[in-house]
Amino acid sequence: MVQLSGAMMVPLSPLHESIRKQTAKELIRDKLVALIASGILQMDDEIPSERELASMLSVSRETVRGAIQRLVGEGIVQVSQGARTRVAKVDVTIAARQIGIANPSAINGYDLQAVHGARLLVEAATVHDATLRISDEDIDRLKASLEVQRASKNDPVRFLICDREFHLTIYYASGNRLLADFVVDLYTYMLDHRRAAMGKPGAIAQSLRDHEAIVAALSSRDPGRVADAFRQHILRIYETTVALGPSKPKKKLSKNRK
Repeated sequence: MVQLSGAMMVPLSPLHESIRKQTAKELIRDKLVALIASGILQMDDEIPSERELASMLSVSRETVRGAIQRLVGEGIVQVSQGARTRVAKVDVTIAARQIGIANPSAINGYDLQAVHGARLLVEAATVHDATLRISDEDIDRLKASLEVQRASKNDPVRFLICDREFHLTIYYASGNRLLADFVVDLYTYMLDHRRAAMGKPGAIAQSLRDHEAIVAALSSRDPGRVADAFRQHILRIYETTVALGPSKPKKKLSKNRK
């Protein structure tokens, strides 16, 4: 366990490893910026309340408040009298350690079939290792996340915030930082489309059922069962994205892109 400045006691897991080099407020600031950069939070969107974000991100309200104050100072979010905090700027960068390898929008330069195929291969290896290494504390965190997801079942934005934390907790439990970072890049693919897809009737309920199956599989410590649960989940993500219509890369990638 480690004590974070301005935050609750949190078990040291691979997902929280970077906390040792950042304050909790900086880490949550970066998480919120990543939600904007990936398209989960968009221009003029209302930010969930401090209480909601604290539950979604497994930190204290004080930590969330400090992170939002930083974002207000940077002009990324805006607080209006008598209204919720809103996104005021979407051209953002993550000042501290970025989760993932590439810029959050870089993965959108690839076509859907390529990303789907890569997720099936890379995510299977990642969740296999995560099943063998994940801590009881992280499983408890995932179970708590399911409760928050159930409370967010009528709000695609809030659900996707929970969804991102849910997936990242599992990826980084694998213990392989590079592999997890790569899977995070694949996860961020066309999240603006995912947001639209989650607004379809029954979409959130189905994702929640998938997540429940994943947590049950992880609790059994059966890598094959976990891989099957993730494979079904990834297939559903692919199908719902296809159902929104043909997707084209938003920009061409340079041959020299790192």
